[in-house]
Amino acid sequence: MTTQPVRIEHSGPKTASVVTDLPFTPQLVKAVFRDVTSLHVSRPAAWAAASVTQTVLTEVIDGARNAAAEEVRKRLIPKDLISAIDRNVEVEVGSTWYLHSPTFHGLMGEVRYADGPPLSLRERRGARTPSGVAGAHRFEAGVRRLLGSRGVRAVPAMVRDLDGIASVFLTDLARDAAKVVREGGVKRFGTVSLVVPGEPAPAPLLEDSLLALSTRRGDRRTVGRDDVLAAVTMQLFGDLRQRAITEAAEMTRNTSAN
Repeated sequence: MTTQPVRIEHSGPKTASVVTDLPFTPQLVKAVFRDVTSLHVSRPAAWAAASVTQTVLTEVIDGARNAAAEEVRKRLIPKDLISAIDRNVEVEVGSTWYLHSPTFHGLMGEVRYADGPPLSLRERRGARTPSGVAGAHRFEAGVRRLLGSRGVRAVPAMVRDLDGIASVFLTDLARDAAKVVREGGVKRFGTVSLVVPGEPAPAPLLEDSLLALSTRRGDRRTVGRDDVLAAVTMQLFGDLRQRAITEAAEMTRNTSAN
């Protein structure tokens, strides 16, 4: 009996195929970066930002899906989003959007001037609409694709909120990544600590891998992958931050720095 030789198939880097599966494309990411900075954005940086945005929105959608499942629904509605944020503070991202969405009106608390009168919603929003809010419609296709991958649908109002949260989060991430480049590293980290009344707050603990991102190496003209990961440490915290960094780093492992 003749033994057939075992065929070993060699595959190249998987990054390209992974990137094509991202709901938020690198082209969209670069368009958002152009809204907030004139710095060049490397391909690995765009892929990393797209991956992080996917991780964050997946966590938001899963939280909303769990809330809907309790009422035996597969179609998400805005109150599921509020439930997801109430249950997991880590997904309270893209908060600028909350001032522009009817879902959150009445939930933001009343803000007053020092002499007493309340600020109107227009005054709280500011004179200029943030680019993340103005460009939220660009995220609809990616949001619908991500909803489908999680086995749920959403009413138009819920899709609109997810579009806005994704857009504002990525805009804030782009601003912080550009700041990392300009300042040569991270000056602050996103943290949340549980404090016992009457006791001092504990010092935040950061893993060595996160501290390594706090010091930047490279030129001051290009936003690189590590600049995006450093910006994640400013925007996110807890398990969501670690997962977002890990997934983005893994996806871009086989790419060059620029």
